[in-house]
Amino acid sequence: MKVAIRSNRIRKILAKKNMSQNCFAMRLGVSSSYMSQLMLGIRNPSPSLRVRILAEFKMDESGFDEIFILKG
Repeated sequence: MKVAIRSNRIRKILAKKNMSQNCFAMRLGVSSSYMSQLMLGIRNPSPSLRVRILAEFKMDESGFDEIFILKG
């Protein structure tokens, strides 16, 4: 089972934080092109990147379903 990003939710959170997608990518330690691919659903985040995303949003594992979606 693959895990994808809920890009619409991430965009809303970034807007509230007044943070660009590129800035978010830098804070996560990934390139802006990789972040773009994640947001478009072309790539799927690794388990370690999922943990970093949750940490950046100050969420624990209970916030997983808000940020990510499981794909069959």
